[in-house]
Order: sequence, then C-alpha cells, then structure tokens
Amino acid sequence: MSIKLGDDTPLMAQYREIKSRHAGSILFFRMGDFYEMFFDDAELGARVLGITLTARGDGVPLAGVPVKAAGEYLRQLVAAGHRVAICEQVEDPKLAKGIVRREVVETVTPGALLQEGWLTSARNNWIVAVSDAGLAAIDLSTGEFVLERLAPGALADALQRYGPAEVVVTVGTDVPGSWLRTEREQWEFDAPLAGDDLARRFQLAGLDGLGIAGDDAPAVGCAGALLRYLAELQPGGVPHLSRPAVRRSESHLWLDEMTRRNLELVEPLFAGNENATLLRTIDHTVTPMGSRLLRQWVLSPLRDVPAIEARLDAVATCLKQGAARQRLREGLDGVRDLERLAGRAAAGRATPRELGALRDSFRRLPEVAAALGDLAATPGRLTECADELDPLDDLAALLARGLVDRPPATLAEGGVIRQGHDAELDELCSLRDGGKQTIAAIQQRERDRTGIPSLKVGFNKVFGYFLEVTHAHRDRIPADYERRQTLAGAERYVTPELKEYEARVLGAEEHIGRREAELFAALRGAVGEAIARVQRTARVLAHLDVWSALGEVAERCRYVRPALHDGFELQMKASRHPVIERLMPREAFMPNDVHFTETERLLLVTGPNMAGKSTILRQIGLCVVLAQLGSFVPADEARIGLVDRLFTRVGASDNLARGQSTFMVEMAETSAILHSATSRSLVLLDEIGRGTSTYDGVAIAWAVSEHLHDRVGCKTMFATHYHELMQLPERLQHARNYNVLVRETGDRVVFLHRLVPGGTDRSYGVHVAELAGLPGGVVRRAREVLNRLEGEHRVVPGAPPAPTDPGQLALFSEAPPHPVVDDLKALDLNAMTPIEALNRLVELQKKAAAK
Repeated sequence: MSIKLGDDTPLMAQYREIKSRHAGSILFFRMGDFYEMFFDDAELGARVLGITLTARGDGVPLAGVPVKAAGEYLRQLVAAGHRVAICEQVEDPKLAKGIVRREVVETVTPGALLQEGWLTSARNNWIVAVSDAGLAAIDLSTGEFVLERLAPGALADALQRYGPAEVVVTVGTDVPGSWLRTEREQWEFDAPLAGDDLARRFQLAGLDGLGIAGDDAPAVGCAGALLRYLAELQPGGVPHLSRPAVRRSESHLWLDEMTRRNLELVEPLFAGNENATLLRTIDHTVTPMGSRLLRQWVLSPLRDVPAIEARLDAVATCLKQGAARQRLREGLDGVRDLERLAGRAAAGRATPRELGALRDSFRRLPEVAAALGDLAATPGRLTECADELDPLDDLAALLARGLVDRPPATLAEGGVIRQGHDAELDELCSLRDGGKQTIAAIQQRERDRTGIPSLKVGFNKVFGYFLEVTHAHRDRIPADYERRQTLAGAERYVTPELKEYEARVLGAEEHIGRREAELFAALRGAVGEAIARVQRTARVLAHLDVWSALGEVAERCRYVRPALHDGFELQMKASRHPVIERLMPREAFMPNDVHFTETERLLLVTGPNMAGKSTILRQIGLCVVLAQLGSFVPADEARIGLVDRLFTRVGASDNLARGQSTFMVEMAETSAILHSATSRSLVLLDEIGRGTSTYDGVAIAWAVSEHLHDRVGCKTMFATHYHELMQLPERLQHARNYNVLVRETGDRVVFLHRLVPGGTDRSYGVHVAELAGLPGGVVRRAREVLNRLEGEHRVVPGAPPAPTDPGQLALFSEAPPHPVVDDLKALDLNAMTPIEALNRLVELQKKAAAK
C-alpha cells in the first residue's frame, strides 16, 4: 500500500501504525458510528461492496459502512475471499486526551468465522495447516480439532476431503487446489515447539495423553502453526477448542477426489441436481451436529471391521426398535446446533436469542435420555452413549431462571433477564415501569403534608420533575421546598425526595442496560465454563442422530445389514443404486447380483449403451461406501471383504485450465489407479481408452486389464465397448466376461438392465442415437454404414466417386482388383488334389510377388 496523502495528521499516523501490523487485511477503522476504509482498502472495499468511494479533505481515498449494518458488508467481503481486521475504539471518546485509542479486536477470515448465520449448518468450516506429511484442521465454529498424518502424495486428496475455507502453509510453499492461502514462517511449524504448546494448552505432561505418536510429528507442527495463527485472529483466545482427534489413514477407506466426484458422494456432477448425491439420499438427520457427522462418515469410511460392526450394531438396534427410535428422533428434533451455539457463548459472542436456543435444547435432553434408555439395553455404542450423555440440567435450570421465555435478538433491545432473577434489576425495572404510581404517591403525600389540594407533580426536559403550587397557596410552602421556576400564576419547586427520585428514574434505563449486560455476561460465561461438557453431549447427540437416521433409511428403503470380513470375497445379491432407486418408482429399478472371488476378480462387462453398465459400477462402489461407513446397504444380501482403497473412473472430462484433453485426464486418472491400487482395493472402470483411436484404445484397455489382473490382483470391474477384450479370459486365469442383457424385437431394442455371465458383440449405438433424436435420414445412413462395416469392414459408396486428385487417397474409394484375386476366385478347390492345390498356391505367391 502506497500512502502519500494525509501523512501529517495524528489520525492518519494512528491508522498507518495499525495498518502496518495488519497489512494483509482490509482494515475496518472505527470512527464514531462508521467503520472507515482508507487508501487501497477503500478502493477495494468500494469495488467489492458496491458502495461510494469518496475522499477526505486532504485527498485520502475513503469508503465507509455504518457500524449497525457492518455485519452484512463484512460477510460480503469474507465471502469474496478477503480478510478483514476490525479496529475498534477502546476508550470513551469523552474521556480521551487527543486521538481516541484504537486496537484490532478481531480479524475475520473465511476460515475463522464465528458470526451468526454465516455458515452452512450441514458442513464444517475447516481451516487447515499442511505440510508434506502432516495436516491439522480446526473448525473454529464448533471447536473440532483434528490431526492427521499424510501418506506420500496424499495431500491433494486430503484437502479435497476437508474442503477447507483457508489453508495455512509455510512461506513459498505451493499446495494443490485453489484454496485461500495464508503463509507463515517455517519456524512456526516446528514440531517440538508445537508439542510443548499443545501440552500446556490441554494441561498435560506430554502428548501421549492425546494419543499422539512419534510419527505424528508433522501433524503436530502444523497444529502449532495453526494455533498461533488463530491466536492472532482471535485476541480473546479460542477457549472452546476441544482436544485433538488423531486420524490415521490406515484406519479409513481411501477415496480420492476422482472417486468422490464420480460416485457423487456429497456433491452432484451437474449443478442443479443436488438431490442426486449419496449424502442427500441417506441424510435423515434432524440436528446440525448429526448432519455434519454423517458428511464426515461418508467422506471417510472405516477400514476396521470391529469399529464398523459397532456402528452397524447401533443402526440395527435403532432399526429393530422402531418405537424407541421414533421417540429418540422426536427428542432430537428440537435440539439446535449445540456445538456452534456453545462455542459462540465461550467466545463471548452468543446473543440472548442464542442462549435461549441453548436453554430450549437442554430442556430436550431428558426426553432424549429416556428414549436412549430403551435402546441401550445391550452393551455397545448406544450403552456408551447413555453413560456419556450429560443432561446439563444445571445449565438448563440456570438459563431458565435467568432468561425470559422469548429473548430478543440483541442485548441492546433490553428485556433479556427474567423478573425475579436479580433483586437490583427488579428494583430498577420497578422504578422505570412504576413511575406513575410513585409520582401519584408523592403528590398525594405532599398534598396531605402541606394542605394544598391543588398541588401537583410535573415534568419537563429542562427542569425535570417539580412540584407546582399556585400563588394562592404561597404561604403554605414548607421550608424544605426549593424554588425552580416562577410562572404567571404559580411557582415550581423541588424537594430532596423528588430530586432523589428524579436521579433514580432518569438513570434507571442506563442502569437497567448495564445490569442486564452484567447478568447476561454471567449466564454466557457459565455456558462457556461448561463448554467441554456441552461439546461432549453434542457429540453424543450427533452419533445418536446419525444412527437413528440410518435406521430410518434402512426401514424405509429396505436396506440389509452387510456382513463385513477381512477376506477377499465381495458378494451382493439383488443390489441396487441407492440414489437412482429413490428418484424412480421402486418397482422400475432392476437389481443385480455381483460376485468377486479370488478366482473371479476381473469382471469384463460388455453390453449396449443405455443398458446400465455405469449404474452397476456406481452402485457397487456406493454399497461398499455405505457398508464401511457403518450403514445398511440396498441389497437382499451383502457380504463384503474389507476394501482399503476404492477407485471409480466413470465418464469423461477435460481440464482446460491445465491444457489437458479428455484423453489426457483419463490417462492421468488411470495412471493414479495403477500406481495406488493394492490387492485389497476395488477398482471400477468405465470405457478406458475411448478418447483415442480404436486400436490405441484397445491396446491401452488390454494392457490396463492385464496389469490389474497380473500385478495388482485386486477386485476389478471393467465396463467396455471394446469387444476385443472378451478374449482376455482366454489369456487371464481370473478374468470373466459379463454382459448387460437386451432383447431385440424387430427394429426395437428393450434394455433389461440385467447383468449376466458371458460377453456380447453388439453395442446398439445407432439405436441409442435414434432415441436421442438424431434425424431419421442420419439414422438410416448410419445403419447402412454399420451393416457394411460389420459385413465387409469397409464402406462402398452407392454412387461413383467424384473425380479426385490422383495423389490424394479417398476415404471410402474402392481399390482396383489385383490379378491374383481374380485367379483365386476362379479356382475350383473341390476338383483339386492337395498337391495340386499346393503347387497352384506356389504359383500365385510368385505372381503376387512379381506384381
């Protein structure tokens, strides 16, 4: 930023000094009722916010927003990817000597948001610090804290999984993706230093108490840098940060970005089709905490059979005990976002209405606990949840006593604290609200004391409260009356009692506001002190919400419990696509059987376009994801050998930004699969090699299939239109041909969507083109060309070709016949002996060579 104007003013000197410490942020500089932006900040803010850019008298560019409306402007700036430092006046301007002292009280960035209503309730808002081998992630709104050790080359996929709002890296480090980057010095990522900081923060002798091992050092270093950065953004600290959970990649199913995208786990492939995701299909949760937890499970399924079985046990109990499940869901349905509300309370940000939402949520907990008691009869995760569930009745009672039934949106509106909670506040409110009765009592008392029946108490803004006595009763005025004003027909007086009352009444509103603020801060502070308890209960509720929701889905959609094992076999009977079957009539979807074994691990699927090959591939992948996240699956029976990595390459796309064609992207994705898959992986491929010439494509598809069969040995389903690949089972011992059935009736083709053993040599592409609406003439000509290609492997035009350049080869012209061909046609093989035929063949060979 270049500052050349206003350099000689004290205000600009103060601005420059504060701005120098926050050079990477737009500075909201408080001046009275406005936040002002100067210089480059003003120009940027005016452009992004669409507000007027003006200038001070000394020529300094200026743009401002009202303090009362600053929230919306701040949200727009942050949504556009900017950081904003909030610089407040930290002393009373009336008491200031010279320039009012100002300080930055908070820096708002996309990754560090606590503001109400700015975040999507169904997903976390992660800020992530990364290195080559480690990652630390914090959701400031919920207090969640995760450490993760990264395998080589896993950073890009990890970032896609978290989808962070902001990424913290060392200076000069590049990270894959278009994330908002914040650079920090290398020393801030020092693991030993960060380890000491973590131990002090959570009051531990060492990191063993957090489950952190020696090889987690890179993640620990990232945590240190992230905590230091957040401390700068939030000068008041992050008191609601929970203990870090350590995530290990070997405990979770590897899903790369390509697979998450192709399976449409949480985001649709096409905008406007949000209902077409797995998450939307199974998300029957009723709380924001449950919705976020389910999203995490979908993006990161498990690889540990006992852990998966523990989740499945909980879902099975919820499915079996339908009445208790419904009572649990009804209890949860009134629970608000405890994690974020309590986090805002601990940070001193919660509004009266938000504390009221916490109170109302706490009141639902006894109902939840009662329903959980019915579900937790047998040992397991539900029983553990019953033991961990803290009803928080002390907080519920405190908030019920302290808050009115319907708290206002802001503290400034007043009327926050319930009557009877505080004697001092009640007296102030009585003084304010009971003024008429008090004035009437004073007036009657003074009339009785003075014997003046016309005496009255009045008020005006100049003199305040007064006693008015007409001149006719002047001789009855007591000695303690003090004259305030003389009128034509009366005198106005005050008494010590009236002056005291006036002072109390006029200051009552101010005292009420101050006292309510003190009492509300105490209530908010009580929630903040109990933040760990609230977070623990919120996590329990999130798990209960997810398990009951998955039980609800299993009942509604006829899902079955999968049998998980550590072997190779994967078998599903009558499996279905969970999303498609929900979007179409149930009886219209055709289930299919799938079976992978050690002896049949490469399944080559041929069949027509539109027959459903891609659907079958996706439903296999989705069923595995569902099973390993701990959900029942859409099938009649499912036996699933644990998968360590799932790869799904379906459809075509390009990457023009990187100058990559569709075929290049396809080959890059295929390469990643071949380098990353193991014998425990599941690989689902669709149309590999279609982006180049036929022979190139067949060669690549053939070689990829051989590699997966011979070198990797994983479960693979390969859907293809290259019918040449049907020869692979003759060469590969563990390969088998399958096809998707169709039925031909005259010129019509009926797609049966049924996967059966054996191959097929028809793709029915022309028929699909007709269904897509190609002109009739084009379809008829395509059928003619197809028939000639299938019969003669060449196309003979129906009319003589137009004259062409003799040096130019025509695409479909017929070459002149060779004399040897005519001799071959003239042979009568049936009349020749073997020796005659051999001699004649020698002659023809010599003739061909001579020609």
